[in-house]
Amino acid sequence: MKKYLPAVLFLAVFETVAVTLWQAKDNLFYLLNFSYIGLSLALGMVLFARKSPYARRVVQLLVGCYMLLYLGLIRRENMQIEGFWYCLFTGVFEGAAIHYTVAKLAGPLLFGRGWCGYACWTAMVLDFLPYPVPKGERRPWGWLRYVTFAASLAFVTALFLLPVHDREDIMFWAFLLGNLAYYAAGIALALKLRDNRAFCKYLCPVTVFLKPMSYFSLIRVKCDETKCVHCGRCRAVCPMGVDMTDPSRRRKNATECILCLECTRVCPKKAL
Repeated sequence: MKKYLPAVLFLAVFETVAVTLWQAKDNLFYLLNFSYIGLSLALGMVLFARKSPYARRVVQLLVGCYMLLYLGLIRRENMQIEGFWYCLFTGVFEGAAIHYTVAKLAGPLLFGRGWCGYACWTAMVLDFLPYPVPKGERRPWGWLRYVTFAASLAFVTALFLLPVHDREDIMFWAFLLGNLAYYAAGIALALKLRDNRAFCKYLCPVTVFLKPMSYFSLIRVKCDETKCVHCGRCRAVCPMGVDMTDPSRRRKNATECILCLECTRVCPKKAL
């Protein structure tokens, strides 16, 4: 039963958030929302403990489809970064503001970029493409994420500076068209560079928040140097190009780890 303890603890964290927001906001939705996400993540951790090769994909589909289809399309909530800016401009702490606080600002201090590996609905689709491990060298295009980050902020700023009506409808359509643009760009980049995660590395604006916060993450893959034989298998399967053999926080692409744990699966000495 010890191997299931992390799943229980992770579920407890999400239940704590769920109950706290339910009571603070007097809205049952938050209890159901965070309980569902917590249960989905806990299920994935149980499957991983049972060595299921589909553990991460199950979580991706459960959480990603829920946020894209239910929260985004049915409830018409813009859960993209534009929705976060919109909440800040309106001074409302709900929806995307809570999502970003939990998953992308405070959360990475605990679980790094686990969001990218287990819950992102953009990566959920891109991970079905045929290049789970990059086939070429990493490009120096990381600056592009700051362009998309600035563009998202400029777009929402314009909504409040210009005499615009029906902002809620505009934000909903921005969510639809924004996701289509992300998928198109992500698929095009993946096929061009032969790297499913090229969008995450170069274009995703959310990584502007995630990367610096995940540097201090409590949960991270560590290397036991007394066991490591430097066979290179972990680097060969890493979708983000992280050097897991370096135990320091300054290792190559340290803030890129999405906790997919493929490296731990292939390590012959269980050094990770």
